[in-house]
Parts: sequence; C-alpha cells; structure tokens
Amino acid sequence: MSPTSETAQGGRRLVIVESPAKAKTIKGYLGPGYVVEASVGHIRDLPNGAAEVPEKYTGEVRRLGVDVEHDFQPIYVVNADKKAQVRKLKELLAESDELFLATDEDREGEAIAWHLQEVLKPKVPVHRMVFHEITKDAIRDAVANPRELNQRMVDAQETRRILDRLYGYEVSPVLWKKVMPKLSAGRVQSVATRLVVERERERIAFRSAEYWDLTGTFSTGRAGDPSDPSTLVARLNTVDGKRVAQGRDFGANGQLKNPEVLHLDEANARALAAALADSSFAVRSVESKPYRRSPYAPFRTTTLQQEASRKLGFGAKATMQVAQKLYENGFITYMRTDSTTLSDTAVAAARAQVTQLYGADYLPEKARVYAGKVKNAQEAHEAIRPSGDRFRTPAETGLTGDQFRLYELIWKRTVASQMKDATGNSVTVRIGGTARDGRDAEFTASGKTITFHGFMKAYVEGADDPNAELDDRERRLPQVAEGDALAADEITADGHATKPPARYTEASLVKELEEREIGRPSTYASIIGTILDRGYVFKKGTALVPSFLSFAVVNLLEKHFGRLVDYDFTAKMEDDLDRIARGEAQAVPWLKRFYFGSEEASGIVPADGDHLGGLKELVTDLGAIDAREISSFPVGEGIVLRVGRYGPYVERGEKDAEGHQRADVPDDLAPDELTVAYAEELFAKPSGEFQLGADPVSGNQIVAKDGRYGPYVTEVLPEGTPKTGKNAVKPRTASLFKSMSLDTVTLDDALKLMSLPRVVGTDAEGVEITAQNGRYGPYLKKGTDSRSLESEEQLFTITLDEALAIYAQPKVRGRAAAKPPLKELGTDPVSERPVVVKDGRFGPYVTDGETNATLRRDDDVETITPERGYELLAEKRAKGPAKKTAKKATAAKKAPAKKATAAKKTAAKKTAAAKTTTAKKTAAKKTATAKAAAAKTTAAAATAEE
Repeated sequence: MSPTSETAQGGRRLVIVESPAKAKTIKGYLGPGYVVEASVGHIRDLPNGAAEVPEKYTGEVRRLGVDVEHDFQPIYVVNADKKAQVRKLKELLAESDELFLATDEDREGEAIAWHLQEVLKPKVPVHRMVFHEITKDAIRDAVANPRELNQRMVDAQETRRILDRLYGYEVSPVLWKKVMPKLSAGRVQSVATRLVVERERERIAFRSAEYWDLTGTFSTGRAGDPSDPSTLVARLNTVDGKRVAQGRDFGANGQLKNPEVLHLDEANARALAAALADSSFAVRSVESKPYRRSPYAPFRTTTLQQEASRKLGFGAKATMQVAQKLYENGFITYMRTDSTTLSDTAVAAARAQVTQLYGADYLPEKARVYAGKVKNAQEAHEAIRPSGDRFRTPAETGLTGDQFRLYELIWKRTVASQMKDATGNSVTVRIGGTARDGRDAEFTASGKTITFHGFMKAYVEGADDPNAELDDRERRLPQVAEGDALAADEITADGHATKPPARYTEASLVKELEEREIGRPSTYASIIGTILDRGYVFKKGTALVPSFLSFAVVNLLEKHFGRLVDYDFTAKMEDDLDRIARGEAQAVPWLKRFYFGSEEASGIVPADGDHLGGLKELVTDLGAIDAREISSFPVGEGIVLRVGRYGPYVERGEKDAEGHQRADVPDDLAPDELTVAYAEELFAKPSGEFQLGADPVSGNQIVAKDGRYGPYVTEVLPEGTPKTGKNAVKPRTASLFKSMSLDTVTLDDALKLMSLPRVVGTDAEGVEITAQNGRYGPYLKKGTDSRSLESEEQLFTITLDEALAIYAQPKVRGRAAAKPPLKELGTDPVSERPVVVKDGRFGPYVTDGETNATLRRDDDVETITPERGYELLAEKRAKGPAKKTAKKATAAKKAPAKKATAAKKTAAKKTAAAKTTTAKKTAAKKTATAKAAAAKTTAAAATAEE
C-alpha cells in the first residue's frame, strides 16, 4: 500500500531518522500525513561520568556505567544535549497514530532505533523502516514493507559498547598513573597505534644497503614510430649466469638474504660498464604472454576510503563526511557497508550506462557478480553506488566541489565494474653480450601493450606507492625476434640504496586493519581520527608518524597488557562478537570471561577457547609497572629518550650527578630521526638557566630559560616562599621579544620585560592607558578599548601623546592590510584556485581564497606539502560552515504579560522559595563533592571507544 493511499485512510505517522538533512530529503518523498523528525544521532548512551549516573547506583557501577556484578547491566542515560529533542519527539508522538523508526540498517542504527523505542515508550504501533538509498521509490517501498526490530543486532551492538566501555575505563586510568594524565586506551585504537609504532620501530632498526647495477639503451637500427619504437631500455639481470642483487635481496639489517646473488659495488659496476662499452649484443629470447585485467569490485567503506585518499587526497574522516552528505541527499546508497554486492536494479542501471556511454562492445554477455570477501560482511547492504534505478552522470547531479569529485569516483567505479576485461600482451626481452674481460652479461626489458582497454576506459585504480605503475600504463618495446643484433647506445652504472618500510598513510592503515580483521571497517575513520586527536600519531604530508608519547603507551600495553594489543587476540574478539550477533554465543557469559577471567566463567562458553583473560585482575595489580622504565628508550652512547608529563626529552647521566645533560625534544620530531648526533645537537643548544643577575629592588635572582613555548625570563623566589594556597606568590615571568635570544638578553632587558604592562599615562577623563604584550602581539589598553601596536619595541617607547593620537583615530573594525603569504603550495584540485599559507590571528592557516583551514599542531609552515594543504582544505569543506548557536530567548519574551494578580502570586512564590534556597544549597554542596570525586576518575576516559 502506498503512503498516499494509507494517508487517505486518515491518521498521522511519525517517522524518526538520525539527521536533519536525511529528514529533509525523506520528507519530500512522503505524503502530507507523515511527520519526519531527526533524533540527531544517539539520544541515549552510557554515562560520560559519575555525575550523570542516577543516585541509586554506587561504587563500581557509578564509575563504569555498567553493573559488572549483575550480568553487565548497562546504565543508560539520555544525553544532556538531547533532552530537548527527546521532549519534542514525545510531543510529536503524542499526536501520532503510528511510529516508523527509520534509522540506518546496521548495528548502530538498529541500536538507535531500540533506544528511541525504550525512551519514547510509544503506545501506538511501531514499525522498523529500512532502506539502503534515499530515493522516492526506496522510501515509499520501505514504508509499505516495514519489519520488526532485530533484537539480535541490538544485543550485539550493546555487547560491543559494554566491551569498549570496560576496556577504555579500566585501562585508561593505568595510562594516567604511569604515563600521563588524560590519555585513553581502546580496543581498536590501541592496536592501530601499535601498528604505527611497530612500523616506526622497523624504520629505526633499519640499516640501508648500497647496491649497483647497469642500465643499457639498445637500438634496433630502424626508424621508429609510436607502435614500434627504435630503442629499448633494459636493466642488467645476470653476470655469468649469476643474478645481480636488487633491493629485494637485502634484509632490514642491510645484509644480503641470499648469498647466491651477485652484489655489485660502485667500482665493479663502473668497471663492467666500461668492459661492455664496445661489445656486440643480440636478442636471446622474446617471451610473450596474454595480458588480462578484470574490473575492480564496486566500493565498500574501506576501499572507498583508500581510493579517495589516493586519488582525491581525502583523509578517511573527510571521505565519510562527504559520503554522508551524498547519501542523505539521495545521491548514493548507504556508505557504511562491508559488501561488494550490487542489486539487480543497480546492475541493470550500470549495464545500461555502459552501452549508452561506451557502446555494446564494452558490455559483457553476462552481468558480473562480486562475492563479498570481507569476513562477517553484512550482506543485507549493497556496495556503495549511485542511487536509483537509473544512474545520474556526474554532470547531471548539479553537485560541486568535494561532493562532485567523490560522486564521480563512485559512479565511475560502479559503471566500470560491469564492463569487459582489459586485454593485451606482456613481453619480456632478454639481451646478451660478452664483455672485454670475457664475462657474459644479460639484460632484460619488460613491456606491456593493451589491445582492448575494456573497463579502463571508465576507471583505473590508484596505488599507495607514488612510484607504482598504474594498470592502464603501456610500455611498448620494439618488435624484435630472437637472434636480432642490437647496438648499445649507452651503458650506465646506477647506484641505489634500500629504503626503510614506508610509514602508513590513512589509506594503507585502513587496508592493514581490514586485512588483519581488526575492528569493524565502518569505525576505521573515527579510530584514525581518535589517534590523531589524542596526539598518539601526527601527520607529515600524508604519512602517519607516531609520537614519542605513543611509544611509551604502546610499551606499557605490550609489557603489561600484551594480549589486549595482540593482533590475533583482537581479531579473535571480533570473531566472538560476530558469533554473538549470529546467536551462536551468549553475551553475558562471554563478558564475564573477558572481565573476570576463566575462573569466574569456567565451563560457561567452552567453545570460546582460551583467548579471553581477566581484565579486572590485570588493571588491579599495577605494582610491577615501572613508570620510568616504560617511558625510557635508549638512543645510544648513554643517551636516553624519556617521555615526561610535559613532553619528550633526552637525558645523559643521572639527575644532580656531575656531567648530567638534559634537553627537550621537539614534539614534531619523527622518532626515527632521533639519532645520537641529533641528541648531541640538542644538548649543545642553549638550555637550562642563564643567570642574568639580581634585581636591584627585590634582590631576587633573574634567570633566562628556554621553555616548551619559547624563551622567557623569570625571577627565582627565595626558599620558603609559599607556592600554593591563598598566600601563594607567583614569580614574575615574561616571554622574550622576537628580536631577542637567550644568548644576548641582558638583566636590563629582563627587568624591562617583567615591568610590563607599562602605564603610559591617563587621558583627559582620568582613564589609565597601559602598554601590554598579549597573545596576538603588543597593544594599548584603555578600559575595555584596545588598539594594536606596530612593534614590540613600542611597548617601552610610546608616549602618552602618541597613545592619545592612536585613540583619537576611529577604531578599525575591518581587516588590516593583508600580510604576504608565508608559502605558496600550488593550485587546489577542487577549487582550481592558488593555495597559500598565511599567518592569521590564531596561527598559520592554508587558504584558497574561499576556504580557510588552520594548520594542526603537527603541521609546520616550512615542511607542509601541497598535498597536506589540499587535504586540510578538503576536510574543512566536508565539515561545512560552522553552525551558529541561536541565543535562547529570555523568559520575558516567551511569556505574555501577566495580570497584576498573577504577578503578586509570583512574587509570593519567590519569597517562599527563597527561604528554602540556603538549605538546598548546603545539601547540594555535599552531594556535588561526592559526585566530583567519582567524576574525576571517569572524565578523561569518557572518550575511550574502540
């Protein structure tokens, strides 16, 4: 029955979705009898802190938000920022005859629908409305064919949520105590961090090897053309039948893995090149094989993230943000999917466009079927594809910017998936000659020709390695036959060095996590975002670099919680969670085994194996964890890198011992760049305290220091000066001017700096004018009116007349004269505008004139690459414009004026209420104190998720 005919029977139906954008699109497809409203994400979840837990719960339940003693019963609370929306939904439901829960059809969407039903407590019929795309036909079909809530999916999602809460809230406090406050651990985030750290360890341990080979340019003697070149370039393969060593023959230690190969050094390579200079060469063999390449499967979540990173420069998070908008506005199917399956409708649409755009020659006889290769894929979903039963070409969508580019990528991939194979030939030519000293040398050259491009006409997949050759690249060789004579135009000796394993990018980390079956693909974007935001990883270009902090965290987890960050263990946990989702295992016994250990859950779930341990016992016994040891890493020659509470530093010798040295390490230094030589440079830099002399007024010593936020001067207070409490005395401190340095600053400079702010004088009305140095530079202040100064030196030289002259000028509200850019990066591939780095009020930022994006903590103006600049702009565009929060109307504006009688009653009520206020405040203080103590232990772990 269609929505229109249903509405004709009377009644009002409330449809609840997650987002306002989705609600707006769906509303246009339903009749007037439907009200579509958004829940705006989750309305209910585990509490973020003890303060949110209802008063009746105490102890561990209050801290964890889960009652581990009573079958791991979760304590759910309505999110503080969703209470108003819940009230609105209840009001709408009270006026409705039916409720349709239209959240996404995955575990999280099913859980949101269940929470909505639990909170709203509907007394009208409830239907679960599901769809994979937001089109008119799909939405109307979903209304006409609803289903019941899938409780098994809800239970599976709840088990994941409880597991992640226990992991995060139990392990994170260990990191606070032993490494640094406000850190977090998570079931997947910690394993992802370990992967990045292990790759960096491999790079640190790596030893490069040098090897040489020869490159020969050989001529056929014929005039060439594009289809039959006259020359070919070949690389030396063997000498006297012994294969010449290449990079793959060396281990990470720089030694040959196979002693049977020939390792040429520079001298031998140049000598061999000279000996072959006048030699005769001939073709020894020509081997030709047919080449066939099948199209790539349609996108699923992870392959879309990887390809958007390679081709568009998007991060995983930016990709999902753009995809979300495309889905909610009806352009693509649901973007969180493990499946590569296409519906019959989608296959028909893709095949129709193949014929229309490329011709019948490119259409295979039978439709291609792609089986899902992802373990535990949710096959109810489709692959990510253009929506509808007829695909809109990118030009027909009206999209622009990042949305256009991502849609085009999805459209091309989907259409190409239903096209014919690309075919051609691959050729290997072997060329031999004898050197003057009698050695036999054989060169090889490989070529590829594509005779029918097939799907490559529409789409070619990118590669993680920027030097890799893409599938559609041809390498044509001359048409030669065995025995043909060739002339050596040039033979050169080429030197090479092995390179350490490449750092992960977002794309390659997503691929690694999926291949290891760690976590759910739909969560990878948020996981990568978490480890970046937490400072465990930072970016250099597109590479993910682990911080020294992450080394300390991973070191602790490996030594004391080894199984929790073991790759196989984490993958096995994922298997168990999927078994629970399929009904093959029970959640509560499994959670008991995970949290309390095998003794508590002995014999309950024998099929689960031995991989579950007791988390509670692990986090209880912390005596064996040496905080200094797990945060210390030897650099060499007695130098140790330590991760302190205020950042990393290098140290040699014991504190207070003779010869002790210590120096801060830059936060953005890649760990594999910290060598003994670099550490010595840090020690040699001016650091520590520079005694400048005594303040002639106070007698206190004045010292200059190099702090984490730059050089500064401060006074040393006498021993016994209170540092805390109401009588605490803070030392005078001031940052050095940009024109000053630790080497040149004098006592007079320091005293002048610490004298700021300086009173310049008073105006005609007696208002004091001061010169001050602030976060954004030097300025004058008169009451609440501040004016910028041109230089720091003016702080000491500006006169009252000059200050009054500045205030006599009207205050400039607009922008000051534009500063020249700090760096030019090139043309943005989306806006096609020049991208530059500028210095703004809140620090350096990249801009293309339309979009501005602030550089992150780990970005540096000097080293930022064009690709990184484009990525920051893409992420900013994906977020959309900043939301403006409307100010709440005052109570007076909301309510009409009351009569005098009502006003009197109100006044009387206020008087009565005032009498009880003091008593209530006293009781509330006691309660608040108790809540605060528990809240402190949970606040920083609140964000510890997968």
